[in-house]
Amino acid sequence: MKRFLFPIAGLWLLLYGSFTLVRPPLFDGVDATHAEIAREILVSHDWTTFHLNGAPCNEVPPLLPWSIALSFRFFGVSTWAARVPLAFFALALFLAEFSLGRSLFGISKAGAYAAICLLTASGIFGFAHMLLPETPLCLWLTLSISFFWKSLQEDRPSLVSAGGFALCCALGVLTMGLPGVIFPVVIVLVFLGATKNMRHLRRWHPLAGTLIFLLAALPWHVLAARRNSTFLRDYFVHGHFLLYLGRNHPSSGHDSVPLWIFWLLLLLFLAPWCIFALKMLARLRSARQNALLLLAIWVAVVMLFFSFSFRQEYYLLPALPPLALLAGGWLAEDEAAPSRAAEITAWALFFVGVLAAIASAIFAATFPPLPVGTDVSAFLQQVSRSHRLFFGHFFDLTLRALGAFRVPFTITTAALLIGLTANLYFRRKKRAGLANCFLTGTVVAFLIAAHLAINTLSPAVSSQILANAIRPEMETSDQVIIHGPLESASSMAFYLRRPIRVLDTEGGDQTQQGMDLSALEQLWNGQQRIFLWTPIDQAPALPQPVFVLGRSGGKEVLSNQPSSHGAEF
Repeated sequence: MKRFLFPIAGLWLLLYGSFTLVRPPLFDGVDATHAEIAREILVSHDWTTFHLNGAPCNEVPPLLPWSIALSFRFFGVSTWAARVPLAFFALALFLAEFSLGRSLFGISKAGAYAAICLLTASGIFGFAHMLLPETPLCLWLTLSISFFWKSLQEDRPSLVSAGGFALCCALGVLTMGLPGVIFPVVIVLVFLGATKNMRHLRRWHPLAGTLIFLLAALPWHVLAARRNSTFLRDYFVHGHFLLYLGRNHPSSGHDSVPLWIFWLLLLLFLAPWCIFALKMLARLRSARQNALLLLAIWVAVVMLFFSFSFRQEYYLLPALPPLALLAGGWLAEDEAAPSRAAEITAWALFFVGVLAAIASAIFAATFPPLPVGTDVSAFLQQVSRSHRLFFGHFFDLTLRALGAFRVPFTITTAALLIGLTANLYFRRKKRAGLANCFLTGTVVAFLIAAHLAINTLSPAVSSQILANAIRPEMETSDQVIIHGPLESASSMAFYLRRPIRVLDTEGGDQTQQGMDLSALEQLWNGQQRIFLWTPIDQAPALPQPVFVLGRSGGKEVLSNQPSSHGAEF
C-alpha cells in the first residue's frame, strides 16, 4: 500500500497542494461567484439561505459553499483558502479511484495506475483548481460505484454497502443537485439490467438505503424551503431544469460547447492515457467483462446526459474516473506481461511528441519576450467576445503574444523530447514500469507548463488586478458599479469584499442592486465617488469628467474623481 500511496500523495502535493493554490487568481464567473457566496455566509452567519451580493441565491447546492466557508473561517478569506477544500476533495477522489481500481481488477497496481492517470488528467487538473462542484461530484460518484461493486461481491449484500451508496448519493445531491443521484442510480439500473440481475435490488436493503438517503439529503432542502418562499422554484426550475436547457446559464461570456467537441474533449482531457483506456475497452468480452461493462456504462450515462443539455466542457469531468480506471487496468496488465501493442503506442507517441516538440521549440525561439509588466491580453484579437470553450481566450492569441509563453514552450519541448524518448526506450527494453514513469513525468511537466500559461493569461479572465488598483482609493461611502451581469466581474466583489451595484442597460436587475444608465448619470454628477468596471469596448457614454484608474485584460475601471492614493498594479 505505501509503495503506491506515497507517489500518489507526492504528485497530489506537487500539482494540487502547493503553488497551484495561490496562482492564478480566481476567475470571473462561477469560480469567484462560489467564493463570494462562501464569504457572505460568514458575513451573514446564514448557512441555510445563501446570498450573492447581498441578495438571496437559491440555485446553489450547499456542500461546496459550506466547505469553502469553513476554510475561510479557519484560514481567513484568500485565494488559496478558497481552493483548499477542492484540493482535498481531489485527494480523496484519487484515493477512492485507487481503492476502486484494486477492487475491480484485483491488484493494487491497477488502482495505482488509475489514480495516477486521473491525477494527471488535464481535465481534472484544469478544473479542480476552480471552485466548481464537478470535482467533489466525481468523488461521490466514484465512492457510490465502489459501494455498489462491493455489494455485488458479497454473498448477501450488506447494509454497509447499501447505506454507503445511499449516503454518497445524498452527498452528490448536496454537491450538484439531482445529477448527484441520477448518475449512480441510472448506472446501477442499466448495469443490473444488462447483466440480468435486477433481483439484486430487492436484496440490497432498498428501504434502509432510501431512508438513509432522505435523512442526509432532505434536511437542508426542507429548511431552505421553509425560510424562503421562492426556494423550490429557484432551486429546481431555474437551478436545474432551465439550466439544463441553457436558458438560465450565467451570462459569463460562454456558449454551449458543440457536441462533437464535447465528445472529443473527453479523450483530450485524459490524454495520453485515453489510448490505453480505449485498448482496455476493446477487451469488453474478456474474463473481466462485468467490470469493463460497468465502467463503459458509467462513461455513457454521464456523456449522454450532458449531450442533450447546455454543455460546458467541465460537465464531462464525472466521465473521466471510469476512463482512468480502464487505462489503469490496461497498464497494470501490460506491466505484468509487456505487449507489442504497448511498443507500437510508444512509437506513435514518440513521433507525435517530436513534431509537437519541434513546433514548441520554434515558438519559444521565434517570438521575442514581451516587456516586463506587459498585459498579454492586450495582444488578444478579441478580449471580450463570447467563447464556446472556457479557455477560449487562448485561441485569441496573436503571434506577438506568443512571446509571453516562452517558459511554458521551453518546458513542453524538454518534457516531450526527454520523456517520450525514455518511454520508447524502456518500452523496447520490456521495462514497462520505467516507461510509464517517464510518460507520467512528461504529462506532469506539461501540466505545470499549462498552469504557467493560464496564469499568464489570467488578466483576461479575472478582475483581481483592477480590484487591487482601486482598493487603496476606496472609502466606505464609495460605490462600485459593474457594467453588465455580476458574474462578468464576480472576482471584483470577492477581492473588494463589499456589495457592488449592477448597471444593466436593458432594464436593470433589482435582485443584484441593479440600476439603469440614467441613475448612473445622476450618481456620476453627485459628490459621491463612483468606480465603474466595464469592458473597454463597451464603456457607456458618461458625463464629464471621466478618469481611467486602471486597465487590464480588456477591462477598465472608470471614476468620476481622479486617483488620489495611487493604484496597486
